[in-house]
Amino acid sequence: MEVVVAHARHGPGERNEMTAAQSPDPWHERHGIDDTVVGRRARPSGAVDAEDTVLRVAPQGTPATGREPDASVRPAPRLHGVRVAGQDLLLDAPVVVGRRPAGPRVGSGPVPRLVTVPSPRHEVSGAHVDVRQQGGIVVVTDLRSTNGTRVTEPGRVPVVLRQGESLVARAGTIVDVGDGNLLEILPPQRIIPTKEPLL
Repeated sequence: MEVVVAHARHGPGERNEMTAAQSPDPWHERHGIDDTVVGRRARPSGAVDAEDTVLRVAPQGTPATGREPDASVRPAPRLHGVRVAGQDLLLDAPVVVGRRPAGPRVGSGPVPRLVTVPSPRHEVSGAHVDVRQQGGIVVVTDLRSTNGTRVTEPGRVPVVLRQGESLVARAGTIVDVGDGNLLEILPPQRIIPTKEPLL
């Protein structure tokens, strides 16, 4: 520990508390100077001053209470759905609709659900439109179709998506891919996960 010695001068009329035996040099007595040792105050191990602010970082993934998160108190996820070809599908995975839809050649991300729709006049492309949930929103993307994708949100003017364009769609939105094939975005519902039976 570094020790700093400071000399404090006292007046001629003041009494010097240091005795001659304690003084390292009588010169200090003659000139009215005392030795004052200034050092770091010792603190008991683990003690904290009342004025100190102590911040402790909780381990990652653990709440500040120190208890592990309880899965039973986590809110259940809310998933939108899409109604297409007479079936209601949850958007727990992307849905690709087309005349001859195919999955991605390179496997990245969740595997899409492929839905085939009839197109006698060939207005629907092979893989025409992609509908997926991203966070709490639904995104409709035209998959570079030939005739585009017509999207009509409730109370709004219809919009035609050109090749590769995307649009955030809310519940009640109607997606027209041609040849009378309509998709409807369904409102979100809370999904309660089922527990696997114990073997």
